[in-house]
Amino acid sequence: MRLSVAPRLPADEPTLPPGNTAAEGALELLPIAAVVVSVTDDGLRFDLPNGTFRRLGLGSTADTSILARDLGARIVAFLAGQALRLQLPWAVGDAVEQRHFEVTLARVATANGPRCLVTLIDQTGEMRTEVNLRREMTTDSLTGLPNRAGFGDRLEQMIEAGTTDYAVLVVDLDRFGRVNSCLGSMAGDELLITVARRIKGALRACDGLGRIGGDEFGILLALDQDRSEADNVARRVRQVLATPFRLSEFEIRVSCSIGVAFGADAIGDAEDIIRHAQFAVRRSKETGQAEAYQTDALDRAREQFAMETALRRAIEAKQLRLHYQPICDLSTRRIVAFEALARWVDENGNDVPPAQFIPVAEESGLIVPLGRWAIDEALRTLAAWDARAGGDCGVAVAVNLSPIQLQRDGVAPLVTEALARHGLAGERLKLELTESALIADPDGNAEVLRALKATGATIAMDDFGTGYSNLAYLQKLPIDILKIDRSFVTGMLADRDKIAIVRAVLGLASALGMETVAEGIETQELGQTLAALGCTYGQGYAYARPLAADEAYALLAACTD
Repeated sequence: MRLSVAPRLPADEPTLPPGNTAAEGALELLPIAAVVVSVTDDGLRFDLPNGTFRRLGLGSTADTSILARDLGARIVAFLAGQALRLQLPWAVGDAVEQRHFEVTLARVATANGPRCLVTLIDQTGEMRTEVNLRREMTTDSLTGLPNRAGFGDRLEQMIEAGTTDYAVLVVDLDRFGRVNSCLGSMAGDELLITVARRIKGALRACDGLGRIGGDEFGILLALDQDRSEADNVARRVRQVLATPFRLSEFEIRVSCSIGVAFGADAIGDAEDIIRHAQFAVRRSKETGQAEAYQTDALDRAREQFAMETALRRAIEAKQLRLHYQPICDLSTRRIVAFEALARWVDENGNDVPPAQFIPVAEESGLIVPLGRWAIDEALRTLAAWDARAGGDCGVAVAVNLSPIQLQRDGVAPLVTEALARHGLAGERLKLELTESALIADPDGNAEVLRALKATGATIAMDDFGTGYSNLAYLQKLPIDILKIDRSFVTGMLADRDKIAIVRAVLGLASALGMETVAEGIETQELGQTLAALGCTYGQGYAYARPLAADEAYALLAACTD
């Protein structure tokens, strides 16, 4: 930042006025400090210092001038060369009283040879203003700590110094938003200030602390020994935050997630390293431990992001397809329903397994439009089969319902509209939800399920036995079918424990008045055994793999004939 502008000197070499009196008068008219310097056998000689130069207190002779001490060698080199002008910054004094100048050296011709006109523009005020503005820009106004920019500046200094013996820890406060929403922003600010003080007390004087986000703090840790020091600091931070905080009449307990990035693993600038530590925070939230950034984690995240982008385009362009796997009556082997399963061939013609794109869809929220499409497409296909059969083709269609869609979407109105649009009765649709999704919020889900039951749809609990069911909740939920997970069915004939589990599930379903479907039946013998045990329906490769819509209808027609 510069508020003053140095007077522009002529491009050609200037000439001093012929008399010292005239020259001195000319220099006195300059609004900036000026002095003429020449090189003699005895060293530098100062001539004609103007009043501004003298008032600066830099010394009016070469013997006493701080200018000659600091810049004398530059002036001598300048006069020995051919350049007409040279500008350079100059700082003089200690850190407290330091003054800053912009120095201009200009060659002037005299009868006694070249001399140097030295002009100085005092930029101390501007520099102090710039420093103050920079301090304000890099300081968090609430805690007084460096903000993200200030924290990054200190980290950048370590990077430029070439050291790698450091670690960056990002401390993310868990559920901090609840404090703001329940107690107000003032209480939230008070909590942040107290948290900052506690974390600061857990660090050494040489360690850096900054507030790098709304509820995030960054720690710059110098490693004297090994990486275990970062774990020790993370443990101390957790300990100091474990003591409850007192806000008004409330006692607040604060937990945190901590991600770590090490300088030895860093490739990039300060912002990259901070992002790496923030990325590790995500794993910390899952594990409950301080987690270090893994160098391949970002690559995996980028792959998932690329898949999310491609999946979004595929959903919008209606490039996904449904395949249908038959569900058969185990006693008669008659097909009673088809489960609709999403399939995706990407833009490069590669089959993307559901195990890869479904988790991405759930994390990104794309599972909602994907689920809407699956319900509509499955019912559209079923209506088309009815048209080809000249009436009810005799089967229902089962569609998987994501817990995210169950929470975020108006599923019951969606199902009602889709059934009406395709002219189908609600009994023709089965909705499958995982056990963990239903039990996570049984009271809220019970209301949604009752609304779905009102449409006439059948509700099935998928993957039963793999979660932690509360039998009281299971009894309250309006569930029609229990689907026994394939992990209990596969290899059941050679494993007595699996047979015992299947017997228990079948007995529970019978007691609750529910039908059962066994998944993963791969042999006719296994299907017959399950039927003998009392299982109602089954699906698996013993009957058919998931088929395209036309192939599924052909299989249905062949079994009907």
